[in-house]
Amino acid sequence: MKIGIFGGSFNPPHKMHESIAKELLKKNIVDKIIFVPTSNYYKKEGLISDKNRVDMLLILKRKYKNIEVSKYELNRLTYTYETLAYFKEQYPNDEIYFICGTDNLKVIDTWKEYEKILNDYKLIVILREDDIDEILKKYDKYRKNINVVDIKNNFLSSTSIRKSIKEKDYNKIKDYLDIDVLQYIIDKKLYL
Repeated sequence: MKIGIFGGSFNPPHKMHESIAKELLKKNIVDKIIFVPTSNYYKKEGLISDKNRVDMLLILKRKYKNIEVSKYELNRLTYTYETLAYFKEQYPNDEIYFICGTDNLKVIDTWKEYEKILNDYKLIVILREDDIDEILKKYDKYRKNINVVDIKNNFLSSTSIRKSIKEKDYNKIKDYLDIDVLQYIIDKKLYL
């Protein structure tokens, strides 16, 4: 089985996160996706509680049998290579894929043990506006492990969604959030 590890703050999880997961599954690039929300170890401003972010991801994944949510990174400082190693231990007979954007690939050489990530795992890189050819040249020796995927309209910003929620402009964002996730945000008075 091919398992995609999709990390992020998911603050909040929105339709682009869902769309990326759905497309990767539909195109058989991976067989299962595990959302891995990051901890607030670095005290990122505006990051809501782990529980609320996990709850929203669980709402989002309800319609999919091959999407899971892991709490592995919560309440601990972990580097990406450690997270990937953890999932490789959990699924020793499966291929582990790391899902990231071209913005992450561009700077991955600044990450701890980045060569281990590029050597030992497959990367699914979601195409953004960056010049992917230049970025790929930089990592040419790892090219066999890098799969660039173009998913339409992947420029949705959690920051702009949070701003609209703070302004209680729910009409502006109703198309960007799962309706049940939006209702959860309203009910819990998040991001206000």
